[in-house]
Amino acid sequence: MNRDSHSLGQKVFQTIRKDILSGTYKKGEELKEKAIGESMGVSRTPVREALRQLELEGLVDMIPNKGAYVIGFSGQDMQDIYEIRSALEGLCVRKAALEATGGQIEMMEEILCLTEFHMNKGHMEYMVELDSRFHEVLYEAGGSRVLEHALKDYHYYLEQARRASFSCFGRAVQANQEHRNILEAMKEQNAEKAERAANLHVSNTIKNITSYGWNNIETGGYENGKN
Repeated sequence: MNRDSHSLGQKVFQTIRKDILSGTYKKGEELKEKAIGESMGVSRTPVREALRQLELEGLVDMIPNKGAYVIGFSGQDMQDIYEIRSALEGLCVRKAALEATGGQIEMMEEILCLTEFHMNKGHMEYMVELDSRFHEVLYEAGGSRVLEHALKDYHYYLEQARRASFSCFGRAVQANQEHRNILEAMKEQNAEKAERAANLHVSNTIKNITSYGWNNIETGGYENGKN
């Protein structure tokens, strides 16, 4: 397979994965290679490659002589990932407190200021995007490509849950303050304080999402802040 076809397969994979995690494709729905290829303007080959990759990630079940079906992402899956993320993010923040560059600190500060601006305007969609960007810079600041890759993947998978959590304005305000506490500890280069702040942030997020019920926020199960 040449580089162009592999790149195309990755684009198809990213698109289908996003549609599964956002609920565009429902649990148990068949993913038809021909229909997906036509809608994306590609042949069936990159679609087939993408479906195989999605099967490896546990999002799709490929049944011989039948087709590919969406497994989806359950509430238990999200709870498990949050617990794993808590440990990994604590490690990442410890490293970031000592390794972050001045530019990364400034970028995180700017993100928090923008979040506060949109918070005052009630722009929840922008706040979700800025939340993701804050964590992306934080993961980069840790200086470990392995940790960064793992955490970014987990963060992407939990987008649906984050949107549910941010539908509560009080939680959105609290989360931004928790980000501020993480950043202040990083400015002090206090690795232990930063790790505690990061763990508290994830713990509070879990508590908030638990109030919705994990299974009510699984793939396709949450929309516009309502079950």
